[in-house]
Amino acid sequence: MTSRLRTPLCDLLAIEYPIVQAPIGSATCPDLAAAVSEAGGLGQLAVTWRDLEETRRVIGETRALTDEPFAVNLVLDDATGTNETERHLDAVLEAGAEIVTLSFGDPAPYVERIHDADGTVLQTVTSAAGAERAAEAGVDAVVTQGLEAGGHVEGTVATTALVPRVADVVDVPVVAAGGIGDGRGIAGALALGADGAWLGTRFVATEEAVVHDRYRERLHQSDETDTRYTTAFDKGWPGMAHRVLANETLERWADAGRPESGSRPGERDVVARTGSGEPIERYDEALATPDVSGEIDEMALYAGQSVGMAGESRPADAVVTALVEETEAAIASLPENVS
Repeated sequence: MTSRLRTPLCDLLAIEYPIVQAPIGSATCPDLAAAVSEAGGLGQLAVTWRDLEETRRVIGETRALTDEPFAVNLVLDDATGTNETERHLDAVLEAGAEIVTLSFGDPAPYVERIHDADGTVLQTVTSAAGAERAAEAGVDAVVTQGLEAGGHVEGTVATTALVPRVADVVDVPVVAAGGIGDGRGIAGALALGADGAWLGTRFVATEEAVVHDRYRERLHQSDETDTRYTTAFDKGWPGMAHRVLANETLERWADAGRPESGSRPGERDVVARTGSGEPIERYDEALATPDVSGEIDEMALYAGQSVGMAGESRPADAVVTALVEETEAAIASLPENVS
């Protein structure tokens, strides 16, 4: 039976449903990406902060878990101080990645290389003008990141304003991201002109996501009023804004007048340590993974404004199934709600 949710994005990516798991940093792993893809969505690996060997390993492990399509994300901003993008992209393609998503930078230097490897490329954009530039560079689809998104956020426009503007100016599929946490949000994105939805926070809360139990607990305890758009947690990625859960670190920083790096309260405090014992200082952009110990609540707990819809921790495939059912129900209810 053909899905009622079939869109041009499904045809482009060879997926059953227009649901994409966002590249949620170190929280991504082969189990999560494969589970989403096996359920009919598009799972995704974030590899920017992984070395080349680990990048190849996680792509290979994901392919061993699923024959379905999955994506690999690279951040293009040099401020991350990670691997040289060209070398990293070569490693990604050599490992067999067929769908590459690019964020925070200009895709133009990389599109031809991906297409030459028979790959498909998606680019994150934050304005209609940026979407036009990406389409002119040859990307196969654009991802509109709204201000409501969790994690690192480049733009300042809300999803409801951004999606229709972008849909009006490009001929490639549009994927809506930011503030979408359930099927009603997906249905709304489709009504705005998107061809699919890109969800992060809801998948951070899944059982497979590589996050600390306290982080997951905070997600379940939070609602739409509990996130903050800030630049505070920029150690490791200077100058990049982000959306995180409110905590005492942010309150102290705000009370001090939001000072610049170098004069923030408690800036050299070690609030946690990695599994190998490396210190994590206050204002570090590090993700709270399961091996971290210390004051988890004072770390950057990335979450979008959809956090109140994260729900209880469930397997990722169950989340995809629920999202499909919610979306279909939302679409079916429209004739009843509109006279």
